[in-house]
Amino acid sequence: MVKGKTADQRIDKFLWTVRIFKTRSMATDACRKGRVIINDIHVKPARQIAVDEIIKVKKPPVLYTYRIKNIPRSRVSAGMVINFIDDLTPEEEKTKLDIKNKTVVGYRFMGTGRPTKKERRDLDKLMDQ
Repeated sequence: MVKGKTADQRIDKFLWTVRIFKTRSMATDACRKGRVIINDIHVKPARQIAVDEIIKVKKPPVLYTYRIKNIPRSRVSAGMVINFIDDLTPEEEKTKLDIKNKTVVGYRFMGTGRPTKKERRDLDKLMDQ
């Protein structure tokens, strides 16, 4: 754990170590797609981070907001995450996630079979928005 002002860690690795993303490649892709914002600037995956910076992560439909408290050296357990970040996400953003989870997307009637390749791509595009 690094307690100094700056650390020699990339933003994509940090997002993975504090379990915001399941894999480091998912964190890298999110940075490349412009879904990670630090201090109101879209960042590249190699951007170095510092303590007390505000990170915004867009995971449609929710915009999560975090403040860096400390920087871990390696991936931490789910229970230890609270020692490294503060969740500043407003409640109205969290309700968007509840609404999304309650709606049925991609429902298929019984007997229609698997989706075709085109239908699958359309579903993926819809879910990514």
